[in-house]
Amino acid sequence: MRSAIYLGQKAVEIREVPVPAVGENDVLIKNICSSICGTDAAVYLHGADTGHKVTVGGEFGHETVSRIVAAGKNVTGFQVGQRVYPCPLYARDDPGRAGTLGGFSEYILIPSAMRPHALYPVDDAITDREACLIEPFTVGCRAARRAQPKPGDRALVFGCGTIGIAAAIALRWFGVEKVLLCDPSDFRRMIAKELGFPVCSPQDWQSAAASCFGMADSLSGRVADIDSFIDAAGAESVLNDFLKYGKIESRIVSVAVNKAARSLDLLHMTYAQQSIIGSGGYKPEDVTDVMAIMKSGEWEIEKLITHTFSLDALPKALETASDAERSLNVVIQF
Repeated sequence: MRSAIYLGQKAVEIREVPVPAVGENDVLIKNICSSICGTDAAVYLHGADTGHKVTVGGEFGHETVSRIVAAGKNVTGFQVGQRVYPCPLYARDDPGRAGTLGGFSEYILIPSAMRPHALYPVDDAITDREACLIEPFTVGCRAARRAQPKPGDRALVFGCGTIGIAAAIALRWFGVEKVLLCDPSDFRRMIAKELGFPVCSPQDWQSAAASCFGMADSLSGRVADIDSFIDAAGAESVLNDFLKYGKIESRIVSVAVNKAARSLDLLHMTYAQQSIIGSGGYKPEDVTDVMAIMKSGEWEIEKLITHTFSLDALPKALETASDAERSLNVVIQF
């Protein structure tokens, strides 16, 4: 089989390697299409240890939809020919190395396959291209859930990448009345707008939010009436803006990769009754909700896919995925 091997900064090689042997309790899946995560692009551009513990000499890629091509004699609950979503946390029995699932390889061996744990059947109503976005959508769905959404709420999402848009869709699915998306990229804002969301740039988010949501009280005066902020961008200004302009009892969910240490005015947070909530990864209920969202057909989720490449063109695909001004989600089609 062909497998993309990571060799370091801006170095990937497509190699011929043996197809894994299938044990009595194992399932062998063949990838149909795989999407490129921001961490895949980061590790390609910047080197090892900058994304999902991808190591030199190993496979990588973790956002994929696949088809079962072989199953061991003890395997139950799965059939050859069935489409499945392999959950990166559990598919290879190593939750700490989810980024090395093998989404950029033709085949993946799933040891001791269990349902629904390592593999989730994919409904026929979900297209292949939608299904390869299940993994990033579960991350966005978890962030939306962590925002404690309620019917009638108003939310602002910073970041119109796949996870930010997924969070916005999940918020609406959970009953949030209005969701505004903010991003510096005209290209990405246009896609979010085509999906039915109001959008704004970072320079005018306060006036856009006030116009969209109305006004409410904060410790420092009247501000936009936003119940929950979601940071899917990772810009330093997002947390600062929340603390300064968040209304009383507002909350922020951080799902972006924020590595820098930050200082907080806890007394201000105490009197403003604000909450900072972390969101990392996903749980089985998020997979269930994402599949229901995709099956509903309420949103044209394939609009997020802006480019498609073959496996041989993976380096070019990774470069393209890193350019927010001309791409959103980039897919490898097998």
